[in-house]
Amino acid sequence: MKKAEPDTQSADGAVSGESATRQIDAKIASLADWRGKMLAGVRALIYQADPDVVEEVKWRGVPVWSHAGMICTGETYKLAVKLSFAKGAALPDPAGLFNSSLDGNTRRAIDIHEGEHLDAAAFKALIRAAVAMNTAPKPKRTNT
Repeated sequence: MKKAEPDTQSADGAVSGESATRQIDAKIASLADWRGKMLAGVRALIYQADPDVVEEVKWRGVPVWSHAGMICTGETYKLAVKLSFAKGAALPDPAGLFNSSLDGNTRRAIDIHEGEHLDAAAFKALIRAAVAMNTAPKPKRTNT
């Protein structure tokens, strides 16, 4: 994992930098079951796919990974780890990882349950596609 950036807090209460990294470390440690291991594994895959990712904590402790905009969140529930991609509906998903939040026009999610395996190569491809979408030049507006 790369060295964390200095702490910052945005107007919406999001924390990024070293403090966010410590909070995510603590969240993973507090989940002394498969969910903590899964969240730690997902985090490692995100860093492998994008070493320049920025970690944030929003919405009362939800880990968020960003690069020129939000990539995904890592929520933990009693029966699942949910990875919600902010612009998932626009991302290619040839491996069919998205299995939740499929009805909306913007977000898509991957719900992982105990004992399930996440296809690491396909997941890293989704991360890279999300970063590419966030960093692509925006179309210029024309006045007509």
